[in-house]
Amino acid sequence: MKQFFIFVKKEFLHVFRDNKTLLMLFGLPIAQIVLFGFALTNEIKDSNIVICDYAQDNASRQLIDKISVSKNFIVKELMMDQQQIESVFQQGDVKLVVVFPNNFEQDLLHKNEAQLQVIADASDPNTASTLTSYINSITSDFQQSFNGEAGMRPVVSPEIRMLYNPELKGATNFVPGVMALVLLLVCVLMTSVSIVREKEKGTMEILLVSPMNPLTVIIAKAIPYFFLSIINLTVILLMSVFLLDMPMNGSLILLYLVSSILILCALSLGLLISNVTETQQAAMLISLMAMLLPTVLFSGFMFPLENMPVALQVVANVVPSKWYYIIVKSIMIKGVGFLSIWKETLVLSGMTIFLLLVSFQKFKIRLQ
Repeated sequence: MKQFFIFVKKEFLHVFRDNKTLLMLFGLPIAQIVLFGFALTNEIKDSNIVICDYAQDNASRQLIDKISVSKNFIVKELMMDQQQIESVFQQGDVKLVVVFPNNFEQDLLHKNEAQLQVIADASDPNTASTLTSYINSITSDFQQSFNGEAGMRPVVSPEIRMLYNPELKGATNFVPGVMALVLLLVCVLMTSVSIVREKEKGTMEILLVSPMNPLTVIIAKAIPYFFLSIINLTVILLMSVFLLDMPMNGSLILLYLVSSILILCALSLGLLISNVTETQQAAMLISLMAMLLPTVLFSGFMFPLENMPVALQVVANVVPSKWYYIIVKSIMIKGVGFLSIWKETLVLSGMTIFLLLVSFQKFKIRLQ
């Protein structure tokens, strides 16, 4: 046991003395969480819109105030005719125009309904759809408060309710995906490269002929990366909660336990890759191809899996990040317990055990 801890200490020292390894371990995750958290988002902020208020009454002013305080819009109030509106869209600076007709408040008070024209630039359909949905949500909220104040019978309209993410924040979608991407990429890359490095330097022969069992040596090399990945996870969670306003509604202990399973799965995959490669460059290339593309494409945080062909949906089932992504969103956003994620956890655990057994079976105790 003393020799085992000596090997673990040796691997820790090897990591901390290599600046490139430290940069990949800690610099890469921080850069990814910042870039993905801020650059990749499905919410639209600070969009230029024009409001044409022909009514100039109290009701139109209340609704305009609600639109103006939204962080999604930068409001410009202008009086324009139809031709001028078309000209504004052609310039490309304005994404949406909201037109209040004459007698807007009078129609609400006497007819119990009023028309509101929303014109969007549909050259970008995703942006147009998102912005109109923001306006619909604000209008619905205004309608309920206005009807309540006037004491009138409310107009029957579709109810819009956003569960778990009422503000439509993009971080709740991308942060769990980035967590899966960072943990898988770092663990697989570091484990596979560390073992191949020993092969290239010729020190693997010394480790294999040491008094310890060769498999025990490999486990000792993987342990530092396990604990360093836990530190990475902690950094990501702190940045997500305090920097990106990511909710943490579930059990933190459960999240760490499930993340530990994913880390073990990634370490096992790294061991497997190290068995089939002879150079660090080859190990890095295979690790990046095996982790980066499948995680981005098939985990669901970048592209909805439901929109993919059935064949690709089947392929996604063998990607560990898909199941981890579901688990993280369920714990952090929905606040569920283990009973709600036991199936996904079981699948992830099965993958971990399978990869661990295969990597041990394929491990070569002789280099030639």
